[in-house]
Amino acid sequence: MTNAEVEIVVDGRRVVVPAGTILAAALANEGVQAFRTSVTGQPRAPICGMGSCFECRVTVDGRPHQRSCLVPCEHGMVVDTASGGGA
Repeated sequence: MTNAEVEIVVDGRRVVVPAGTILAAALANEGVQAFRTSVTGQPRAPICGMGSCFECRVTVDGRPHQRSCLVPCEHGMVVDTASGGGA
């Protein structure tokens, strides 16, 4: 890992991404297809990429309902998609 990279933990897995990467992009690059589930249990993922649709919500460092398309990756960040957005 270099100074131009940060390490995050996604669903228990360590991931190294370029510094400044937006979390939604990092998750997509890692093959995450479902960022959360709807109230009916349907998988949900980003639609708009600019914070309007709220479909990309995940839990970041224990804080639920974070819109991953608006969050820059920070070294040591812990991301949970299973409990991420909930309903």
